[in-house]
Amino acid sequence: MTPAEVFDRMRARWLANLPTYEAGSLADDVVIETPFAAPGHPTRTEGKRQVLDWTRAARAEFPVRFDDCRNVVVHETVDPDVIVVEYELVGTHTTTGVTASAPFIGVLRTRDGKLAHWREYQHTLAIAQAMQPPR
Repeated sequence: MTPAEVFDRMRARWLANLPTYEAGSLADDVVIETPFAAPGHPTRTEGKRQVLDWTRAARAEFPVRFDDCRNVVVHETVDPDVIVVEYELVGTHTTTGVTASAPFIGVLRTRDGKLAHWREYQHTLAIAQAMQPPR
């Protein structure tokens, strides 16, 4: 798969409220980085098994249903295996019913058609505010 196809698969899984990754889409030595992760969450996870375990657990405990992934802009780079993606995720808190959105930027690298590296920059303040109970 191309980097854009890998991202499209990730987006489809978000909107199906599934864990982001499936085993067949990941390189064995995949690296997932979230440099601005919330306290208590890893900023780097290495290896297929660790990534799958972490993302499954994180998805199961995150009380948000993703409703849309919009304003997607894919930037090609000089490396055909790398793209930069801007996007906005819209989700509804499954307990409070509050709908909110947050912007993201991701740098995605593939190798042999599989995800090798994903670095996601999150708007952590917008996410934290969306998780607060309504006033």
